[in-house]
Amino acid sequence: MEISHRPFVLLLLSLCLFLQTSLSIDNFHQAFPIVEPDPNHTKLRLSREGLEAISRITTPIAAVAVIGPYRSGKSFLLNQLLSLSCYEGFGVGHMRDTKTKGIWVWGTPLELEIDGVKTSIIYLDTEGFESVGKSNVYDDRIFALATVMSSVLIYNLPETIREADISRLSFAVELAEEFYGRVKGQDVAFEPSKLLWLIQRDFLQGKSVKEMVDEALRHVPNEDGNKNIDQVNQIRDSLAIMGDNSTAFSLPQPHLMRTKLCDLKDEDLDSTYVERRDQLKKLVASILRPKIVQGKALNGKEFISFLEQILDALNKGEIPSTGSLVEVFNKDIVERCVKQYHERMVNLRLPMPEEHLQSAHETAHDEALKAFDAQHFGRQHAKKSVDQLDEQMQEVFKNFVLANEYQSSKLCEALYTKCEDDMDHLQSLRLPSMAKFNAGFMYCNQSFEHQCVGPSKQNYEQRLTKMMGKARSMFIKEYNNRLFNWLVAFALVMVIVGRFIIKFILLEMAAWILFIFLETYTRMFWTAESLYYNPVWHFIVGTWETVVYSPVLDLDRWAIPIVCIIALFVLYWRCYGKRKHGSSWLLPMYNSQKNGRNRERSE
Repeated sequence: MEISHRPFVLLLLSLCLFLQTSLSIDNFHQAFPIVEPDPNHTKLRLSREGLEAISRITTPIAAVAVIGPYRSGKSFLLNQLLSLSCYEGFGVGHMRDTKTKGIWVWGTPLELEIDGVKTSIIYLDTEGFESVGKSNVYDDRIFALATVMSSVLIYNLPETIREADISRLSFAVELAEEFYGRVKGQDVAFEPSKLLWLIQRDFLQGKSVKEMVDEALRHVPNEDGNKNIDQVNQIRDSLAIMGDNSTAFSLPQPHLMRTKLCDLKDEDLDSTYVERRDQLKKLVASILRPKIVQGKALNGKEFISFLEQILDALNKGEIPSTGSLVEVFNKDIVERCVKQYHERMVNLRLPMPEEHLQSAHETAHDEALKAFDAQHFGRQHAKKSVDQLDEQMQEVFKNFVLANEYQSSKLCEALYTKCEDDMDHLQSLRLPSMAKFNAGFMYCNQSFEHQCVGPSKQNYEQRLTKMMGKARSMFIKEYNNRLFNWLVAFALVMVIVGRFIIKFILLEMAAWILFIFLETYTRMFWTAESLYYNPVWHFIVGTWETVVYSPVLDLDRWAIPIVCIIALFVLYWRCYGKRKHGSSWLLPMYNSQKNGRNRERSE
């Protein structure tokens, strides 16, 4: 029987808990947590009670958030704006620890008509920063979340404006802008809230709070280029997004006995404070506008959906704290992007033309910047990190430029040396040939043109042109003289071959004619120089070039093998050819008289 009752008991307990929760939520005239810290105070989470209080709002929402140091009277200020006592409104703590945890919302919105539109005004109380037991990252998330959620952001500061206050606000604005961009897209402009600098101080003489704020946000002169002052001015630049959306207001202390403020009525408070408080209410009401996201006013459910997206991005995103520079946080990202750039560039095959290297650099540079844009934190502060990334990539690129110059010089030097050796070889041909020299000359030019690349090409091209010009002039100068001597020697050799070896009378006669023409006739009728311009000489040169060199046969290389083959053929013919085929020739040969003298006379 006990086992059968257990489901029924569990159902009753669940129903009791549900009824108890429902009864507590039905009373919305109280403060509810909307964003709570996790146990470690490092991340934030949404609270169901606060979400339910906001989700029931069907009209456009305008949120008023108060931020500032802990124990600075934020909760008391909100109660004063809501015309509530400490016992009715937000909880006020008198101890040294902070009372408000996370972000709280007043459950009953005020109704106000703004520009003819009925608008629900919600008030947000935030956990004060700089309290013990919390990380800077947690404070920054609270600050940034309030900046994104609010239509009017009241920056509650005691006495004066410190540099740390400006730095923290600057960082919160940039944090909000960054994660707003991550949620809505980097191309969607961040729509900042109205910023109200509220300075609570006892002295009202001297500078106005507006003058105090303007002076605090004014650029610090930095003629010497001091890096610390540059950083201070950079913080002020990041607040430029607030533009004309900021104003300032001063509020005196309500009473000297601050621990008893919750027990005091308006008539017990300082009259100047009461007057300024009422002016503050009117000022807040005058600058209030519905919360706009991408041009659309948000109702309760839409406000919660937007809040969930921003909170999820804040919790997931790795962010720095105001205690450390954004540039330091971005340092690892910069190093990764530089490494990505280097890996892309190191795959290039050097040397290469300068324009190709520049194009590869620009492509790798753009990819690295895109990677940085996708990972970096901040928009204003990150400009310095972008400059550092660009500077480091330029340094890496300079190394590749130097490596390209070295490899180009090495390659072009090798090609130049090879062409120089080839030209020297062509100068010492056994059988001088202008056609072969021109072919080698063209081959050197083409191989150098196609293989020599990079920045050294132009310099080596000039050297090559000069060297090959000299080689060509020298070859032409020696060509005619060497060819003349070769032809004279060739004619004498052919005379001997035709007379004593093959005994071919026509060959001998042709050789004698060539020899006489070269040695006698030309000397009698032409000078040595004029011979080279004579058409007969051109015909001889053309015939020589045709025989000595062609794409099919290079006689300079094969002259000795060919001569050896011909000599063997002639030797074979003289020794064995006559026995088999007799001594008859188709062409006239010298006749031997030896056999004729010894022949016996017949009777």
